[in-house]
Amino acid sequence: MTARAAAEPTAADRRRWARYLVEERAEGLVYQKLAGRKSGEEKEILQSLADAERRHEQHWLDLLGGEPARLPKAGIRSRSLGWMAGRFGSIFVLVLAQTAEGRSPYDAEQYATPAMRADEKIHEEVVRGLAARGRRRLSGSFRAAVFGANDGLVSNLALVLGIGATGVGPGFVLFSGIAGLLAGALSMGAGEFVSVRSQRELLASTEANEDAALSAGDLDIDENELALVYRARGVDEAEALARSRRIITAAQEGVRRAATGPIRAHAGADHDIVGTDWSAAISSFLLFSSGAIIPVLPWIFGLQGIAAVIVALVLVGTALLGTGAMVGILSGGPPLGRALRQLAIGFGAAAITHALGLAFGVGAV
Repeated sequence: MTARAAAEPTAADRRRWARYLVEERAEGLVYQKLAGRKSGEEKEILQSLADAERRHEQHWLDLLGGEPARLPKAGIRSRSLGWMAGRFGSIFVLVLAQTAEGRSPYDAEQYATPAMRADEKIHEEVVRGLAARGRRRLSGSFRAAVFGANDGLVSNLALVLGIGATGVGPGFVLFSGIAGLLAGALSMGAGEFVSVRSQRELLASTEANEDAALSAGDLDIDENELALVYRARGVDEAEALARSRRIITAAQEGVRRAATGPIRAHAGADHDIVGTDWSAAISSFLLFSSGAIIPVLPWIFGLQGIAAVIVALVLVGTALLGTGAMVGILSGGPPLGRALRQLAIGFGAAAITHALGLAFGVGAV
């Protein structure tokens, strides 16, 4: 900062400081709202970010000589983040906040202190870390939801456009769409049921045999094979031997416990992570159906011909753009690019089946 600039700020400087002030205030409010929805370590981290934004706010207040009589509104991005922070899950807000922190104007601002510039860069990494936590918690269920619905959207759009291009009547197109919905949803549900059931059966086969507990008291505490059970399951030799000795000693003293208790507890946790087969099957059925019903809606409501096709394309295109943008936001990538990619893939598949319908349709036979 030059002495002249510090002594003689221009009207443009003061307007810029006022914009920085309201932006810092808005960002601090976002972190404050998010902290109010959290607990433990995440709450403390978000509260610390809010405190840092207040320090930045105070810097601009000091330069302005106190609270100005009139302040500009915060930008649409900051206002949107503030609105979302009080109503939605933190993962979406954190991902957007990460992007905002990465676009700090302070690198080119002579009145911002070096500490403020460094703060903004560190804030981006802190928010990135918090967002990564949320992504890890959300990744499994979110992936299933997005790809289940997306499968329904793309496959049924391709089906109804391909069937419609053959020249058959609207009733046949509607029946084909409903049949495609049920066939795909049942297939997804059945596949998920078999997958989860098989995984649970696989985990069950790795659980320890209860009969081992009855023999623990008769094992030789120095030369025993119980330690091999733990070593076979990935425990190092010293720890395996120590565990087996504790279990044998307890059994010899009359304390009844499962010989492989710690391992069985771990297997039970794996069962919880995998989930239940019926819940997985039902959720897959519903997710696929929620996407597959959209391309059929025009025919359900009586449209036909080119009008039905256009409406189906608009509905499915909007849904694909939405799911693509959401994937982009959560992955930290550009939402528009992800949305357009999703749209291109979906419409590309539909274009192929439509072309096949035209080539092998009623008129071509």
